[in-house]
Amino acid sequence: MHVLAVLCVLHLCCSAPASSQDWPLDCTPRKTIPYHSDNGRLFRENNVWNYTTMVLREDLGLIVLGTRGVIYALDINNINIKMASVRWDVTDTQQKECTYKGKDQEIDCQNYIRILHKIEDGRMYVCGTNAFHPMCNYMNYTDGQLILQNEQEDGKGKCPFDPFQRFSSAWVEGELYSATSMNFLGSEPVVMRSTPEPIRTDFKTSWLSEPNFIYMDHISESKNSPTGDDDKVYLFFSETAVEYDFYHKLAVSRVARVCKGDMGGQRTLQRKWTSFVKASLECPVLDSQLPYLVQDVFRLCPDDDWTSCVFYAVFTPQMESSDYSAVCAYSMHDIHQVFTEGKFKTPVTVETSFVKWVMFSGDLPSPRPGACIDKGARDMGIKSSLDLPDKTLQFIRDRPLMDQEVQPIDSRPLLVKKGTVFTRIVVASVEALGGASFPVMFIGTETGSVLKAASYTKDNAGETFIIEEVQLFEPSNAIKILRLSKSTGHLFAGSEVGMVQMPLSSCGRYKFCADCVLARDPYCAWDLTSGQCTSLSPALAQADRELIQNLQDGDTSLCPPSDKAKLVNISFVPGSNMKLKCEPISNLAQLIWYKGASDLVPSDKHHFSTDSLMILNASMDDTGTYSCWSEEGIQGHEYRRQEAEYRLTLGTNGGWKDPIAPQAQSSSQGLVGLQVLVVLLSLILGALVAWNLHKGHFPLPCKQGQGQTSTGGSQGDVPCVLEPLHCTEDKTSAPAGNSNNNHTDLANTVSVDGHATEESSI
Repeated sequence: MHVLAVLCVLHLCCSAPASSQDWPLDCTPRKTIPYHSDNGRLFRENNVWNYTTMVLREDLGLIVLGTRGVIYALDINNINIKMASVRWDVTDTQQKECTYKGKDQEIDCQNYIRILHKIEDGRMYVCGTNAFHPMCNYMNYTDGQLILQNEQEDGKGKCPFDPFQRFSSAWVEGELYSATSMNFLGSEPVVMRSTPEPIRTDFKTSWLSEPNFIYMDHISESKNSPTGDDDKVYLFFSETAVEYDFYHKLAVSRVARVCKGDMGGQRTLQRKWTSFVKASLECPVLDSQLPYLVQDVFRLCPDDDWTSCVFYAVFTPQMESSDYSAVCAYSMHDIHQVFTEGKFKTPVTVETSFVKWVMFSGDLPSPRPGACIDKGARDMGIKSSLDLPDKTLQFIRDRPLMDQEVQPIDSRPLLVKKGTVFTRIVVASVEALGGASFPVMFIGTETGSVLKAASYTKDNAGETFIIEEVQLFEPSNAIKILRLSKSTGHLFAGSEVGMVQMPLSSCGRYKFCADCVLARDPYCAWDLTSGQCTSLSPALAQADRELIQNLQDGDTSLCPPSDKAKLVNISFVPGSNMKLKCEPISNLAQLIWYKGASDLVPSDKHHFSTDSLMILNASMDDTGTYSCWSEEGIQGHEYRRQEAEYRLTLGTNGGWKDPIAPQAQSSSQGLVGLQVLVVLLSLILGALVAWNLHKGHFPLPCKQGQGQTSTGGSQGDVPCVLEPLHCTEDKTSAPAGNSNNNHTDLANTVSVDGHATEESSI
C-alpha cells in the first residue's frame, strides 16, 4: 500500500470545506519557480527607488511608471526599452522646510509619485508627495517625450503627505475621487471629490476612524437602470472599529460607497457626502477570533452587466494573531443589497459614558438615508441631494454604518495559505479549450513572489488550485503593485527596488503531456501535433490541431505514454553511502521507491527525502535495480511516472583480490615507477653533498651542543648537513597538509587494505 496521505492533504487543502473544522492548514503551489533572471524582464535604474505607481497606456503601447523623483514611459511589450522619462524633483527650499519639520532629508523629503491616471483628453494626471507638500500636474506623451505641463495644483486631500501611507484614488469622468489624509500629521482622513466645490467626508470617528485606505473603483450602476439609479464609487479600507468593546484597538475591514451625483446638503452636511454609507467586510479564516484585514482588491466583470462584477480581495491577520493569508470574493449584487435593503447600526449610551452600537429598529426617514437620487426621489420632488430633507441627512450623518456584514461568495474564502503574507492581487478571466471561462488570480506576496491560482467549480463544489509560485524579486523585496495587460499577455509587478514584466503563461515549462495537463492552467494545452505544451490562443483553439486540456479533473488518460527513465549504472565500494537523486513531477507528487519489484520503506538503512534516497553503509545486499516513481492524484485520477532508475553493483576497488582488474594493474605499475624515481633522486642528492664536502663548502666538524652526550658510543662528530637526519626525533604522525585537498575526510580515510573509501552522490 503506497503512502498517499500527504498527497491527499495537499489536494484537499484547496477544495471547499464542509464546515469550518474542515479548513485545511495550507494550500501548496504545484510548481515552485526559484528566483532567476529568466522569470521575467527587470527594469531598474541606479539611485532610483519605489517602483510602485503604474498606469497602462495600451492605446500608446506604453506602461507609465512613477518612482521617487522620476516618471518613465516604457514599451509595454518590453519594459527594458525606455521610450521616455521626465524628472520631477523637489526644490532645495521645499526640502529644507521638510527637514525643519523633523522629516528625513534623504527618505521623506523627496517627491514620490503616488497618483497616475489617464484622463479623457489623452493626457495623464499625476501627483507626488513633494517633500510632504503634495502637488499635482498634467502630463503629455508627445513625439516620444514625457512633458510635465505648467499646471501645478495643490495636492492636499488628493495625494498623501507621507510617501508610505496607504491611500486610494479613481478618476471618474473628469473628476478625481481620493481617499487619503488632509494634513501633515496624517490625522485628518477624508474621502473627497476634487471639484471646484469639493465634497468630502465629515471629521467624525463614526465616519472614519484611523482608516487604512486600500482600493477605490467606479461602478456604472445607472446603465440600463430601471429605477434611474446613479453611478457609485466604492471604497475598500480597514479602520478601528467603533462597534466593538475590546481591550485593544480592534481593526475591521470595510466597504463604503458614495453616489457620483452627490452635491452635499443644503443646510445639514453642506459640502459633505449625503450618501456615504459603509459596511463590515467579512473573510472568515478558520476559527480566527479577530477579523482579518483587507490589503488589496481587484474588480472583475465577466459580462457587460455591472451586477456580474466580483471583487477579489486579499486579507492578512491583525496583531500577529495567525500566520494565514486568504483570498475572498464578493458579489457586486450582495454588496448592493446590503446598502439598499440592510438595516443600520445606531449608537446608544450605556451607563452615562459608554457608547454601544446596536441595530436601529425604528422607522427610516424617506427617502432612505444614504440612497442616491433615483426616479422615486425625483417623483417626490427631490431633484438632487441639495433637496434632501434634514431628517434623512441627520440620520445618515449620525449612522453611516450598516448592521449587516458583507459576506464572501459561498460564505468562505477562495484560498487560504499558511506562512505567506499576501500583498496584492489582480485577476483575469481566461477562456479555456472548451469555451468556458475561469478566473485566474495573480497574488503578490511580502517575499517577492507571485502565486498563480485558478478557481474551478464541479458538481456545485468549488476548488482553488495554485498552479505555480514564481519568485520575481529577492525575498526581502515585497511586491507593492500588480498590473495586468490582457492585450500583451503580461503581468507587471513593482517593488521598492525595481519592476518586473512576467508572461501570464509559461507553458514551455511543462516538458511532457501529463505535466501540462496536471498543471490545470487555463492558458496551456498539450499539442499532440507538435508534442509541446503550448499557450492556448483563439487561433490555435480553432485550428485543426489535437489539443489536450482538462482543468476540472486533471485527467491525463488522453496523453500518450511517457518515456521510461534512462537506466544509470553505478558501482560502489562496500561501506560507502549512496545518494540516489529523483526529482518529483511537482510539489503535490509523492515519491515511491522500489528495489526490484518490492517497494522500499524508511529504515535505518534507507533514508527518504523529497528528492532522493540515501542508502547508508552500502553492502553486497544493496546491489540490484532501484526505480523511483512520482505519483500525483487529482479528483480521483492518479498519474504515475518513472522519474529515475539505477543499477547498483560492487566496484573493483574494494578489499578483495582481482588480479585482472585494469585499474589495479595500472596502480601497481605506477607504484614501481615512483619507487625508481625516488632512488634516482636520492643518488643525485648524495652526489651533490659529496661534491660540496670535497670543495669545502661545508665545515667538516659539527659538534653537538655543549652538555649533550652522544648516544651510540663512537658516533662522535656528525657533519652538519647530516645532523637533521640523525638528531631529529622520529615522527610517525601524518603530515598536517595534503597535496590533494579537494577530497572530504571520508574520501581520505585509508582502509586496512590501503584503498580509500568514497561516498557516491548521484
